[in-house]
Amino acid sequence: MISTSEAFSILENLDCRKRVVALSLLEARNHVLAETLYSPINMPPFRQATMDGFAIALHDSLEYEIVGEVKAGDFWDTQLKSGQAVKIFTGAAVPNSAQAVIQIEKVIVVETFLHLKEISKPETNIRQLGAQITKGAMALAEGTFLNPAAVGFLTGLGFTKVKVYQKPKIGIVVTGNELVSAGEILQDGKVYESNTIMLQTALFEANFNTIALYKVNDNFENTKNTLETAIAENDVVLVSGGISVGDYDFVGKALESLKVETLFYKVNQKPGKPLFVGTQNDKIIFALPGNPAASLTCFYVYVLPRLQRLSGIQQPYGSSLQKNLAHDFLVDNPRAQFLKASIAEEEVTVLAHQDSGMLNSFALANALVYVSEGTYQLLKGDKVLVYRI
Repeated sequence: MISTSEAFSILENLDCRKRVVALSLLEARNHVLAETLYSPINMPPFRQATMDGFAIALHDSLEYEIVGEVKAGDFWDTQLKSGQAVKIFTGAAVPNSAQAVIQIEKVIVVETFLHLKEISKPETNIRQLGAQITKGAMALAEGTFLNPAAVGFLTGLGFTKVKVYQKPKIGIVVTGNELVSAGEILQDGKVYESNTIMLQTALFEANFNTIALYKVNDNFENTKNTLETAIAENDVVLVSGGISVGDYDFVGKALESLKVETLFYKVNQKPGKPLFVGTQNDKIIFALPGNPAASLTCFYVYVLPRLQRLSGIQQPYGSSLQKNLAHDFLVDNPRAQFLKASIAEEEVTVLAHQDSGMLNSFALANALVYVSEGTYQLLKGDKVLVYRI
């Protein structure tokens, strides 16, 4: 059995072979850029009106003659003489011979003439050529997460396709004769299987959508064959349950027979002690505890950072915050603990129902508090390590 810090170190130093794929910008959303992009144009590509009003060729009087109109998408290429103006709309190209745009609320219009209420300064209400970015300047760096704003920004520069880090294919293998699907009649000795949808939801929430599901009964050959298929078809395999040492826990034996190399098995923590992590070539296998809260804890602490790494997000293992504890708390456990908790502003509260099989408090949690093994008292206001989930 190893410590949590040893487990973090092993995964931190594990080779990470990221794949690159070219996708349309819509498909590339929620991916990480695998290339640095430079702007092919100035943005805006012309002097741009920032509001509705009148573009004017400045002179010494407050009176101007209106000689035309410029809508968004139009281009006025006639030279304005001093004292002339054109009506203009937000986003439209300001004529090169105009020095300012006066918002419509600050003028009085009488037929084809307008009167300014105040003297205007040059460049008023004009967004300059290349004000957002100039041609050839770096638009977004490799490693940038493509959120909606980034996708919109790149589209506005004329990009249609970009290179991103491909997200891993993920297989979820659920074991257990005692499991039945929600909606079925719950017979004696059976429980509803919740880990599949729980892990799927956690993956979807983290923007991982390529997921395959596998169900296996507690039988060695069935377990081995299903795991072999899941490993062949996916980049990362999450196994739920069957990794302990009971007579009907066949996952460990099956993985050994498939020549999966063990990185570690069992971590000195609660919940999630019987965690297995192994590799087969460039595939990685996480065998998670069957208890739901333990399974979800191991997902957030160990699995998610690996998935992020494969996707180009450099999320280090063991990355945590320090928050003030909102109350006294007695630690009394020979294992390190990840405690379900809730952060409010700068304080964190450890929740009730910490049992590894209970999800009710996890449903209210937005963090895990890490405490090291031992017997000691934490006091209100003490700094504790916190993992956001």
